[in-house]
Amino acid sequence: MTNYQIGDFLIKIKNVALAGQSEVTDTATRGKLAVVKALEKAGFVENHKTAAGGLTLKLKFEHKKPVLLELKLVSKPGRRVYLRAADLRKKRGSSVYLLHSHRGVLLSQEAVKANIGGEVIAEVW
Repeated sequence: MTNYQIGDFLIKIKNVALAGQSEVTDTATRGKLAVVKALEKAGFVENHKTAAGGLTLKLKFEHKKPVLLELKLVSKPGRRVYLRAADLRKKRGSSVYLLHSHRGVLLSQEAVKANIGGEVIAEVW
């Protein structure tokens, strides 16, 4: 039993990418599936499959190196971090933020475009 399933799942993705492997398998939940779809929109995940309660995703590689270079968890069970759309506009750069809002899991670009904020799950670059 884990306290923070999405955080553990994201760290698992990061470790697989750093090891140079391309496939990640884990149990499927709605939250994990929403995060995978957001990572797929951002271009870090090539594709994903769900079957019999399991989730398998294939990481995207360019020139034999993973596109996902680093991932940092921002919110944790003991400390939740929330940002407004105005704060997200200020945080421009090469990284992408994963946000959990009332519309589900969004990328920072989508949240700024929709002018909504939310809980920052992770920063990915």
